[in-house]
Amino acid sequence: MRIAIVGYGKMGKLIRQEALSSGHEVVAVIDPWSPAPEITALSLDALSLAGCDVAIDFTHPATIVDDIILYARLGIPAVIGTTGWYDRLEEVRETVEDLDCSIIYSGNYSLGVAVFLQVVKRAAQLFDKVGGYDSFIQEIHHAQKADSPSGTASMLADIVLENSTSKHSIVSDTLHRKREDDEIQIGSVRGGSVPGTHTVYFDSPEDTIELTHRARSRQGFAVGAIKAANWIADGRKGFFTLSDMLDDVFMNVEKA
Repeated sequence: MRIAIVGYGKMGKLIRQEALSSGHEVVAVIDPWSPAPEITALSLDALSLAGCDVAIDFTHPATIVDDIILYARLGIPAVIGTTGWYDRLEEVRETVEDLDCSIIYSGNYSLGVAVFLQVVKRAAQLFDKVGGYDSFIQEIHHAQKADSPSGTASMLADIVLENSTSKHSIVSDTLHRKREDDEIQIGSVRGGSVPGTHTVYFDSPEDTIELTHRARSRQGFAVGAIKAANWIADGRKGFFTLSDMLDDVFMNVEKA
């Protein structure tokens, strides 16, 4: 597989290492700011992407929507790891589907997180049936993270919301009021070099259940991104999430 890496920060470097160690070819590394010798182009266009089978993009919320639309128009399958653009999700989805191309996006490409999401989904369903439990989410990331809440925290909140009959909205801003009973609040903390910690709480007057995923490093994100690139470049067409990929993988495992 011939890969273009778009964005050559910490994640881009890890993805390149993982791609090469997995036997893939990195044909382009695109970043307007990095002085690294691996850089092949400073701007994203048809020429800089020539010859690639798939693009893996971990860039910036300000440019990612334009990037996705470019991949779609060029017919290049793309793995999107950038977060902070989900307010334009439906607009992008319509464009991608109209162009019959291949995009997968996620706020977190850790396969452990993907399984964690499934665990939280089942837990939310069970606690909803039991009743009497309040749910909320806390996430902690390194001081340099550009957005909050994290994409993963938003995914977790969406899952709890979709599987709860008592919750109807999500709040992530600092509250200067009483939190309403039907709200799920996401709390975000930024500090140090924490790769990412996410905890979902189910709390009652009698007890508290905490489900936590704690990343030890960013390496797991790179491994997942390469697996997603393999999956999306395998002739698929559509606008997918990591959950779609995992559903496909789990279905094949069950058939085996």
